[in-house]
Amino acid sequence: MCGIVAYIGPKDATAFLLEGLQRLEYRGYDSAGVAVAAKGGLKVCKVKGRVADLAAAVPARFKGTTGIGHTRWATHGVPSDANAHPHTDVSERIAVVHNGIIENADQLRALLTAEGVVFTSETDTEVLAHLIAAHSGEGVELEDAVRTALGQVVGTYGIAVLDAQQPDRIVVARNGSPIVLGLGEKEMFVASDVAALVRYTRQVVHLEDGELATVRADGFRTFTEEDARTVTRQPSTVDWEVASYDTAGYQHYLLKEIHEQPGAVERTLSGRLDERFATAHLGGLNLDARELREIRRVKILGCGSAYYAGEMGAQLIEELARIPAHSEPASEFRYRNPVIEADTLYVAVSQSGETYDTLAAVQEIKRKGGRVLGVVNTVGSAIARECDGGIYLHAGPEISVASTKAFTSTVIAFALLALHFGRIHDLSPADGRRIVAGLKALPDHIREILKQEEQIAELAAAYADNAGMMFIGRTRGYPVAREGAQKLKEISYVHAEAYPASELKHGPLALISPELPTVALVPDDELLDKNLTTLGEIKARSGRILAIAHRTPDAKLIDHCVVVPKSEPELDPLLLNIPLQLLAYYAAVALGRDVDKPRNLAKSVTVE
Repeated sequence: MCGIVAYIGPKDATAFLLEGLQRLEYRGYDSAGVAVAAKGGLKVCKVKGRVADLAAAVPARFKGTTGIGHTRWATHGVPSDANAHPHTDVSERIAVVHNGIIENADQLRALLTAEGVVFTSETDTEVLAHLIAAHSGEGVELEDAVRTALGQVVGTYGIAVLDAQQPDRIVVARNGSPIVLGLGEKEMFVASDVAALVRYTRQVVHLEDGELATVRADGFRTFTEEDARTVTRQPSTVDWEVASYDTAGYQHYLLKEIHEQPGAVERTLSGRLDERFATAHLGGLNLDARELREIRRVKILGCGSAYYAGEMGAQLIEELARIPAHSEPASEFRYRNPVIEADTLYVAVSQSGETYDTLAAVQEIKRKGGRVLGVVNTVGSAIARECDGGIYLHAGPEISVASTKAFTSTVIAFALLALHFGRIHDLSPADGRRIVAGLKALPDHIREILKQEEQIAELAAAYADNAGMMFIGRTRGYPVAREGAQKLKEISYVHAEAYPASELKHGPLALISPELPTVALVPDDELLDKNLTTLGEIKARSGRILAIAHRTPDAKLIDHCVVVPKSEPELDPLLLNIPLQLLAYYAAVALGRDVDKPRNLAKSVTVE
């Protein structure tokens, strides 16, 4: 998805719009634009390219105290100046920026064309500008025109609308795509992500789906789309520092966030370990011991890395609590008319708390009477508000599209949940103390792995030129392999496949060659001998092997090895994953990729 910013107040809007868009560049985009309400009407500037290109193209006299801005990732129509946002109506009275997809755009376009409207872009968003203009008759308030237009729309949207004839307000709306209001001193801000706001305000209001807001310099009013009923929204405080949104001297946000993981783990664990009873404090679950004992199954839902973290979480819950647990892509779950069981605990995982497929899955579970916990990083996010309880990660803002520290903190959260469950069930105090000690040691173990950064960077450069790579692991190691393959694909664009090591001989072994190296996860556990046998099968086919292991295997079985500290067996997967993050990052650097702006959708929201 893309980025939205807006400003209304006594100052020139353009400076805020450009800086806000710059802070949202991590979301991935191909064009950018701004519009301001000036005395002579709307002024619009938009370009194909980066925010820096937009800043260079903005005229010197591009002034106005009310404005909207946008960074676009092409969905309807190729990247171009014409397809960039904001979009305006024929008279250039109405300007709209939009995140999401209007599913009935073709039908609306045909209707408007029949009425004589001439379109200038290929986008679905332009439909909104013409629709709102069609309902903006003499004396009609902008919010009424927007609400009426949205009544004809099917799809997802986060929008901000500007009217040259009513420059004292901006109207915003949300349905499946986040909109956040920022409260200032006689000024108001709007964004799709708090990253654009934290320099200016810590007081924010999150719109709910189906809500609009009229934003003026001196405040705002929120109301429902369905019947214009006023709803009260209390501001919350953003506790992340402005410095968290800077690279702090690192070349990329991704590298900074990889290095921030020891601190992120410490924050996730802070105040949650109970050494006296060898368990975890998780008051946010809103479930007492009796209710937890009634749970017979755990179903974890997430998308992308959140799904793989869920797989690791399911393994932890089964091992420590002996409760059946399973992870499933939220994007599949929401469409298959799932059976919701009263004794099943559902857990929704999302760094942003705004991933649309996951949010829709939560809403489906709630509609059918299920109980849902959220594991999220963003306080006040949509999924956090929808869930019955949950665990905040406290990992700090994650700017890079590729998740690293939030992924690690999510696995930590599941370890805490599994420990809590386990001690309520049959996990012994001795095993509880073992896991508590293992969790406390993880930040230093991660720091130890990060000291090998230079070695891993050299290995990444050596392996980056291959057309593809295979990642393998057994049981606990398989989700790690899947996450490692995902990182390599999304950051470096190198094809990667993950398989259970035990499945290699059932077909994929035919692909092994010197040109298809294998990254093998080889923990020193009860399956070590089986893993070594698999390495032998790969070497017999002249395959190159990079092992991630607790100790270096026989040199005849591997080509290279990264040794990681050994933790408790249940926690080892988390540490085995850290070198794979560095491997993906440095492979991307070696190939000259734009690491913080990979060519995929942004992390905050997934729409169809």
